[in-house]
Amino acid sequence: MSDLPEDRLTPGPPFTFVGIDTFGPYQIIHRKTRGSSINQKRWAILFTSLVSRAIHIEVIEEMSSASFINAYRRFIAIRGSVKLIRSDRGTNFVGAIQDLGITAEFIEKGTVDIMLSQYGTIWKFNPLHASHFGGSWERMIGLSRRILDCMLIREKNRLTHEILVTLMAEVSAIVNSRPLVSVSTDSDNPEVLSPSMLLTHKKGQDEQTMLQFGTKDMLRSQWKMVQGLADEFWSKWNKEYLHTLQVRKKWELPIKDLNIGDIVLMRDKELPRPQWSMAIVTKVFPSADMKIRKVEIRTIRDNKPSSFIRPIVELIPLVLTDLK
Repeated sequence: MSDLPEDRLTPGPPFTFVGIDTFGPYQIIHRKTRGSSINQKRWAILFTSLVSRAIHIEVIEEMSSASFINAYRRFIAIRGSVKLIRSDRGTNFVGAIQDLGITAEFIEKGTVDIMLSQYGTIWKFNPLHASHFGGSWERMIGLSRRILDCMLIREKNRLTHEILVTLMAEVSAIVNSRPLVSVSTDSDNPEVLSPSMLLTHKKGQDEQTMLQFGTKDMLRSQWKMVQGLADEFWSKWNKEYLHTLQVRKKWELPIKDLNIGDIVLMRDKELPRPQWSMAIVTKVFPSADMKIRKVEIRTIRDNKPSSFIRPIVELIPLVLTDLK
């Protein structure tokens, strides 16, 4: 495994360098009518600080550039300005950079100045078919979304916009309380650093008496329902997250980089393996540490030569140049 990118290690305030992704939708009650109710959908945008590992969640009404811009403005109003954003190529993200006046960097095409930057922010999009490039924030979304999906599908007939927004704030607080590293050498008074400590400069959360609510109480009061859902999320989060803290060994040994002229097999989830196409590497894109993580390949599609940019995890080496 290679070194972390520079923006994962550069000192700075939380959320100076962020990763962004969306999840959802969740169905809410928009308004009640006589004998029925009108439902709408809501999505959530998760902002992850690439250095402090803290998260911030904003709820949006639709998957559009305009809705994202409103969420982004709320985010920077609370967390401050951002120097670098990383994300996939969601259409709501690509459309938003044009309206926000942010410099966008398409990794395989170089820097593209869309218009003068108003915020001093650079946006880097991951290459296609390379979701693992956003692993640092995809992991937070994956675990949180799996728990929320199980909980909120069951509560879809009782969720309102206000309940969902409050629950996402509670989820952010729970995820930000996770341990990062021990910062105390006193065995009698151990202290663990968490993202919330970096955000609030407070040691842990204030002690609060946890109230127990019955089902009837939760049905009558929205805030009690939110607390009940937050408690359930906390319980499931602890069970699913704690076991991930144990050390795992992966990618410890160096592997040979692909070179121009190598013959590879292109993975395709839409086709059976015997129908996967072969291609030749025509260009490589070294990262800052000079490791090759994406390449340009040429293959035959519809009896015509076509070129694509693919991450190396989507390619299977068949014939290497030094083995021909």
